[in-house]
Amino acid sequence: MKNYVQPGNTITLTAPYTVASGDGLLVGSIFGIAAGAATLGEPVETALVGVFDITKIGSQAWTVGTKVYWDDTNKRCTTVATDNTLIGVATEAVASGAGDTIGRVRLNAAF
Repeated sequence: MKNYVQPGNTITLTAPYTVASGDGLLVGSIFGIAAGAATLGEPVETALVGVFDITKIGSQAWTVGTKVYWDDTNKRCTTVATDNTLIGVATEAVASGAGDTIGRVRLNAAF
């Protein structure tokens, strides 16, 4: 195919804010996980598919299969759809304690 560019599991995006390796980022409708650190405006290789441990709201319990959204204002995952972007589903249950701030998410790579 003459028009094939790349597989698409990762792409290079321009960081919309400072990110560390493993941080979530949202560029327009594209959500991914930063493969390295970048400051605002720098290119950052970004994973679009896979299963990742991502920061979540501590007060929310997740069950396997729960839809997970990205809260770009607070830079963390949530189960609240309003004003947030669907990024995937929970692949492990997580409790709702204040210290339960990491959730395992399978990215859906769709937007």
